[in-house]
Amino acid sequence: MRREDGRSAPGDDVEAVLDELYALPPSDFVARREERAARARTRRRAEDARRIHAARRPTLAGWAANLLRRSRPDEARRFLELGRALREAYATLDPGGLKELSAQRRRIVSEMSRQAAALAREAGHPLSDAVLRDVETTLRAVLADPEAAAVWEAGRVEGVLTPPSEFGAEAVAAAPAHREPPAPARTPRGDTAAARKKDAAARRKDAAAERRRAELRERAARAREERRAAEARLGERRAAREEAAAALAEAGEREREAGERVAALEEQLDRARTERERARSGLGEARERDRTAARDLTGAERAAAAAALRADKAEQAEQAEQAERGGA
Repeated sequence: MRREDGRSAPGDDVEAVLDELYALPPSDFVARREERAARARTRRRAEDARRIHAARRPTLAGWAANLLRRSRPDEARRFLELGRALREAYATLDPGGLKELSAQRRRIVSEMSRQAAALAREAGHPLSDAVLRDVETTLRAVLADPEAAAVWEAGRVEGVLTPPSEFGAEAVAAAPAHREPPAPARTPRGDTAAARKKDAAARRKDAAAERRRAELRERAARAREERRAAEARLGERRAAREEAAAALAEAGEREREAGERVAALEEQLDRARTERERARSGLGEARERDRTAARDLTGAERAAAAAALRADKAEQAEQAEQAERGGA
């Protein structure tokens, strides 16, 4: 629905609706989402309705992360800036910068997590230790991954965001150091063949060691990727489970309300049946009174007709006698 100036009416913009949804506690998300989607369908905005309906209910950890982003905008801005600096330091492999930023990362993630827990508790949804760990994981992902940072900055985190890799001092330790090739050993001329053979063996050993290191790095990268995918699947399963639990709770509430209405209607039906039985009893009595009154009426009508006939005959006899006396 658009106004005459061509802009969407307040409350109709899809982005505003999504912002509203992801600001709600998870328990209120599904009902409001369906309400807003139905409103969009009613106003013949099918694509908007599809986008709204496709919005996934956030986990408690996702909601807490969104709540932190919305409630602490200044701290969130500084946190995002720290993430950009940390990613830049990691990209340039600056050990000094990494070490300093990693220490800062640990402090601020801990502090931001405590703020999220306090905000959630004030909103009536205290976080368990497991949920708080999910919030911390999400905040580390925001620092490490620009895509995760963009999701959090928009305030639309759905589940646990997982970092692509660990950042900090351990990253410095894992970073391959640049090594100068060893200077060739100075040997006497008579030992040239033996030296060359020794150098070739050393090069083969170094090459084997480098292949081993490359293999270990590749294996570690695959393990990190598998862990990230497993954590993402876990987050999706948790979100699906929480959404199913919310749907179950809503269905249970609807069933309870329907049961109450059924009980009330059954009570009304019992009262109506009792009243009908009373009415039937009264109807039978009224019919009997009507039949008695009809019989009495018929008898009275017959008696009245007989009395009228006798009166007519008596009057006629009297008139006849008077006429006879007058003639004499």
